[in-house]
Amino acid sequence: MKGVILAGGLGTRLRPLTNVTNKHLLPIYDRPMIFYPLQTLVRAGIRDILIVTGGNNAGDFLRLIGNGSAFGLKHVNYTYQKGEGGIADALKLAEHFADGEKLVVILGDNILQADITPYVEAYKRQPSGAKILLKRVSDPERFGVAVFRGKRVLAIEEKPRRPKSNCIVTGVYLYDAQVFDIVRTLVPSGRGELEITDVNNAYIRRRQMTYNLLKGWWSDCGTFDSLLRAAQLIARDSR
Repeated sequence: MKGVILAGGLGTRLRPLTNVTNKHLLPIYDRPMIFYPLQTLVRAGIRDILIVTGGNNAGDFLRLIGNGSAFGLKHVNYTYQKGEGGIADALKLAEHFADGEKLVVILGDNILQADITPYVEAYKRQPSGAKILLKRVSDPERFGVAVFRGKRVLAIEEKPRRPKSNCIVTGVYLYDAQVFDIVRTLVPSGRGELEITDVNNAYIRRRQMTYNLLKGWWSDCGTFDSLLRAAQLIARDSR
């Protein structure tokens, strides 16, 4: 399997911190944010990795990470996303890199405590389709929320005012090659982006979606509060 880290976008919710740098280069406790998803993939045994970045600071990723030797890698791939077309728009840039193989896709601002190896190994045994990792949170209205019937996910609702569960989709997605065909069918949402929730719902409609509840703590870093929370969690575990 191959890994993709999506680290584009302009990070507008974190201005002025992101006025002069990419969000994913901001520090989380004792290292840059991008190190955490990279370490998550490497710990899961993934060695062929693509970083999708954008904005005016894309070259800083190369200066920071280089060929990935500090992470035990022989090579890291990079590509560039223009503008803010959404997560699914960034993902489509990985089609040539994927070359028909299954992918583990992780958002560059997602930091998690758990080793995802068991989920990756389970997905390798899955004949086709996708897998998402869910997490119970206290503020599900900020995220894509899973709607259940029994143990089956019926749909993902994006940032609902009245969430039907407290299980949200974290920024870790496992996809087969169908994902690129699905992305080609998407139309921009009301905010002008290709939404990853639409990708997940397409798999759900095909009954090709599985899920696991993520163990341990998890945090995104999309707001000042979540940025602080992630740093505090890392600091606590480092003591």
